[in-house]
Parts: sequence; C-alpha cells; structure tokens
Amino acid sequence: MRLLIVGNRGGTNVGECFERAAIASGLEVRLLDAQKAMQAPAWLRRFNWHFRGHRPTRLVAFSRAVHQECDQWRPDILLTTGHSPVTQQCLARIRSQGVVALNYLTDDPWNRIHYCRWFMEAVGEYDFVFSPRRANMAQLKAARCKAVAYLPFAYDPYLHFVERTNPSTTECDSEVLFIGGADRDRLPYCHAIIKAGLKLSVYGDYWDRYSQTRSCFRGYADVRVLRVATAAANICLCLVRRSNRDGHVMRSFEAPAMGGCMLIEDTPEHQEIFGPDGEVVLYFRSIPEMLDRGRWLLQHEAERKRLAAAAYLRITNGRNTYADRLKTMLQTTVRR
Repeated sequence: MRLLIVGNRGGTNVGECFERAAIASGLEVRLLDAQKAMQAPAWLRRFNWHFRGHRPTRLVAFSRAVHQECDQWRPDILLTTGHSPVTQQCLARIRSQGVVALNYLTDDPWNRIHYCRWFMEAVGEYDFVFSPRRANMAQLKAARCKAVAYLPFAYDPYLHFVERTNPSTTECDSEVLFIGGADRDRLPYCHAIIKAGLKLSVYGDYWDRYSQTRSCFRGYADVRVLRVATAAANICLCLVRRSNRDGHVMRSFEAPAMGGCMLIEDTPEHQEIFGPDGEVVLYFRSIPEMLDRGRWLLQHEAERKRLAAAAYLRITNGRNTYADRLKTMLQTTVRR
C-alpha cells in the first residue's frame, strides 16, 4: 500500500509521527511538507493570514504539487493533517483518480483562531475525516463530510519516552509543569498556581506576553527538554483548550508516556482514557480543586510515583501510538 502524507515535519508534529508509523508498519510512504504552502516574504505571509482568512500564500501552487505527486506516484491513500493546504478542487481531482482521501483534523475548524473558509470548502471532499474531539462531529457531518469518526490523539514512542538522563541543571525542576500554548482560558489556572506559592514552570507560545506568568516562562521546549522537564516535575498539569472544544489534548498522551504524574482537567474523554479518579490520574473541575489536589500530591511523594507508573502503563500498553491510530484509519478505510 502506498500512503502520501501532507503534514508538517519537526518537533512533535503529527505528520512526521504518522510518517514514522507508516515506515515501521512496512508501508510505502512519502510526506509533502505543508509548510511549503506558507513560503513567502513575511509581510505577504502575514497579510494573507490575517486579511485573507488564514490563507496560505501558496495554497493553489501547493495543491497542484500534491495533485502532481498523486498523478505521478499513484498512492492508494492520501492522508492530510489539520487544516491541510489542499483545495477542494484539488481533492476532487485526486479522488477521481481512485485515491482515498483522509484527514486527521487536529484542530477545531470552527475555532475562530483557526477558521479558514478555503478549508471549510474542502473538508466535505474527504472520504473520511477523523476528529480527536467529539464536540464537533455533528457539525462535521452537517458540513457534508462523507464519513466522520472520533479518533483520539496519541504518542510517538520515538519522541515520547521516559528520559533517563538527569537534568544537567535545576532549570527543569518544578513543582508544577505546564507545557502548551498560553490560551486565555488557561491563564487563570496558571496564575492561581503562582499566587498559591507553588513553583510553576510553563513552556510554550505567548506566556511571556502576560505579566502574571512571565516569571515562570521557560521558553519553547524542544523534544528533549520536554522529556527532561516532564520527568523532573512533581506534577504535570493537563488543561484542555476550551476555544478548541477539546475533551483531551496531545499532552494527555505524551506526558504519561514520558513518566509524568498527571493532575488533569476532568472531561468525559479524559475519563474514557484514564478511568476513575485516583486510579492512574487525579482530576479537577475547578481552580480551587486543582490547588487542593496539587498541594495534596506535593505532600505525598509515594502516591505521585504510583500514579505516574500507573498512567505510564495505561497509555503505553493501551494501543495509543500513532501507529495504532494509523492502523485504525486504514482499517476503517478498507471496511468501507
């Protein structure tokens, strides 16, 4: 089977995770880097993004390149990730050649931060759309998607494992660790932790823009720093993105696979993944409960270690790799 992936490389991008998974599964695979659709002078890139509906500057040219690759290489399946820069017209031509088109929709397309008219025109052209959030599945079906299925995020064993090397400095030590972007709905949680006197470290975009969190901002974590910081932290805080209608996030799988002790926002999807409260993670439903349970965990080292070990086993023994997700997508395609 030949699989053509359109996605991003580098870091923890799922496109490259799926590429590694395909290679490990013995598939013929090629990846077209979606970042090429964004290549343009900075001023033009910003203009198209902010004033033309989040439009990649080279959307049409990149779409033609995807069609050309399909025409020449003849893949059986095209898998795009997220708001992939492939137009509806291009997808229609590709499908007319017998290629099955799949999309793994990493973000909520109705989130105003991500909304793209050109993508909403294209999404109904896919044979299958796999969403890692149940909250938007009805809307996807109403948007004329041919088939929609829930498929959670995952972890990549090549990237997400317990880092055995001790940190060379104390910079990665923290009582509470949060890794992720500084969404406004996350700010009150992190600010409350700081006000409570707990040592918080945050990695990710835009935390330095807020005076409340600037002192605990540690920059953007590359993959190794992500592993080291997770292993060094007493508690790994897991917050969903409300603007994205998340029931879980990538970090829900990545942090336990790297040995983190999870203090996690209570959602139906999290309960489905981790089971009852206290079995492998602790849940919270409010900021006061988060602080109470965080303080309790900091006072009970043995319980932190038990929870981290239990969550690690739950995730790593539970068919939760991107290879497992790829297998599910391919099996779904064959069954249909």
